[in-house]
Amino acid sequence: MNISRFARCLSLFTLLLGAPLTQAAQDTAIPSPPQLAAKSYVLLDAASGKVLVENNGDQRLPPASLTKLMTAYIATLEIRKGKIGEQDMVPVSEHAWRTGGAASGGSTMFLPLNSQASVDDLLHGVIIQSGNDASIALAEYIAGSEDAFADMMNETAERLGMKNSHFMNATGLPHPEHYSSAHDMAILARAIINEDKEHYAIYSQKEFHWNNIKQGNRNLLLWRDSTVDGLKTGHTEEAGYCLVASAVREGARMITSVFGTDSEKVRAAETQKLLTYGFRFFETQTFYKQGEELAQAQVWKGITRQVKAGLAQDLTMTLPKGQVKKLQASMVLEPQLQAPLKQGDVIGKVEVKLGEEVLHTADLIALEAVEEGGFFRRLWDSIRLFFYGLFN
Repeated sequence: MNISRFARCLSLFTLLLGAPLTQAAQDTAIPSPPQLAAKSYVLLDAASGKVLVENNGDQRLPPASLTKLMTAYIATLEIRKGKIGEQDMVPVSEHAWRTGGAASGGSTMFLPLNSQASVDDLLHGVIIQSGNDASIALAEYIAGSEDAFADMMNETAERLGMKNSHFMNATGLPHPEHYSSAHDMAILARAIINEDKEHYAIYSQKEFHWNNIKQGNRNLLLWRDSTVDGLKTGHTEEAGYCLVASAVREGARMITSVFGTDSEKVRAAETQKLLTYGFRFFETQTFYKQGEELAQAQVWKGITRQVKAGLAQDLTMTLPKGQVKKLQASMVLEPQLQAPLKQGDVIGKVEVKLGEEVLHTADLIALEAVEEGGFFRRLWDSIRLFFYGLFN
């Protein structure tokens, strides 16, 4: 191993984290989080995905129209894949009209029976107007039936790591086997925000005018807090008043998920408490980006002697304010790496500590492939490795 090069890389890594490797770190006390008048809730940092506050966050509860976050997420995913187009005209079936229309008593876009609407209009109807009819029409257009679309919803939930969610419809209308959790909805919101900034902009729109009918967004925080830019409300008698929201302040983004409050005003006020707490007492920093070279490791028996090492994911940390500068980091590379190496092979580890507590570990991976060297290179390195093993 090139020890001097490794030491230089390690010193740089430590410097960027803001503390010398030998500096002792001490915890900084922060006030206890607010207690919300809600059945369950979660505060999550959007960059790191870290849960900062939670109460019954994994409890399975009816999500009401928060379900439409998944409906909209799948629709935008299908658009990005090129499987549907924003200007595709979607027929309004009797099922969409009858189940999601004005006669059903729920939220509706007021789609006429046997009419057509564009995918883009329906997406706005789902997100802003919370239209049950728009949700069903999109589901049928994407999957052929709402039941088939529910299967897509459950497959997507599993992929995202939503462990306490199961969907039976595209709307959130009550069903005994239809449930989610505050934590799962925060995970889904993070995916919506991070994966598709263009369509995420729809969630900040305060109203949508379609077919001579104007309806306002039910997220009261869009009017009360200029830093809030989404996401979605939900309400049924069984679920209570629910809200998944997100805000950005000074470059940091927080996500809240609140289930089971007593009114529209209460869900907005309780959500505001979580946002205020998160921005006041926590900070997030990304130290390294995915794929950035952090070091070079020695390779035995390869056509080259070294391989670039980096991280498979961004190294992002969320901590109480003032703690980032106290972090200590160490980096260890495998000393006997032998070719062939594939891109992505684990070749070391990064460990980040605050005092004696390990806050984060991440694998260092090979950022490039290294093929085997010739016969004499392999023979000579075998001899060197034999003696290296004796003395190390």
